[in-house]
Amino acid sequence: MRKIIALTAVGTLALGLAACSDESGDSDTLKVAASAVPHAQILEYVKSNLAAAEGLKLDVEVFDDYSLQNPALDDGSVSANFFQHQPYLDKYNAENKKDLVPVTRVHLEPLGLYSKKNKALADLKEGATISFPNDATNGGRALKLLADNGLITLKDGVGVNATERDITANPKKLTFKALDAEQLPRTLDDVDAAVVNGNYALQANLSAKDALVLEKADNNPYANLLVVKKGHENDENVLKLKKLLNSPEVKKYIEDEYQGSVIPAF
Repeated sequence: MRKIIALTAVGTLALGLAACSDESGDSDTLKVAASAVPHAQILEYVKSNLAAAEGLKLDVEVFDDYSLQNPALDDGSVSANFFQHQPYLDKYNAENKKDLVPVTRVHLEPLGLYSKKNKALADLKEGATISFPNDATNGGRALKLLADNGLITLKDGVGVNATERDITANPKKLTFKALDAEQLPRTLDDVDAAVVNGNYALQANLSAKDALVLEKADNNPYANLLVVKKGHENDENVLKLKKLLNSPEVKKYIEDEYQGSVIPAF
């Protein structure tokens, strides 16, 4: 009887441990945080079409607020994230004393100048109002886009770190309205033009063909990255996902699906 009780206890303990193991997740599963468009869409394509052949199970968790993704990665809620470019990552690490690292470049969401009131850049009238992102990273990037296309002149050397104070010439006397990036597509009825991030343009059904001007991909530092905590860059599942995100199949998917609104960066 004692032996039966002991064996029963051991069996119960084993079942309990197995249940705990199942709840904690499969070792072949990689949990990745992502913004809905286009990041999660790209990951879902990988999950449905490519991952099984590589022996990878993907769990894609969509975050509506992208600012929560790095904290989720840092606290271990997810094993990787896919939403940010290098300047954003550098700023996050510096401000929070963290050490998140890029694994690979995947795509660029080119910033574009969009308008419902003008069909070409030359149509912008004197005194026109342009809305643009109010965060430091994308605000400077937006001003550089305008400068690269002759609408304004910036101080030498400021590049993507530009602010409105760095504008040295404004021949059309443009007025600028800085707003949260996600709000910019909704301003198009009220302003003469808006500089919109690629992902928010996609969500608003704006395509690359609609842009008066579009950021160029060559030597662009704003490619979106797969990111992990330092020390996990060579984890088996991370390397599998890196390989798939940089595959010819994903390149074709991005080109076919987004028609220039998202550009492969590998």
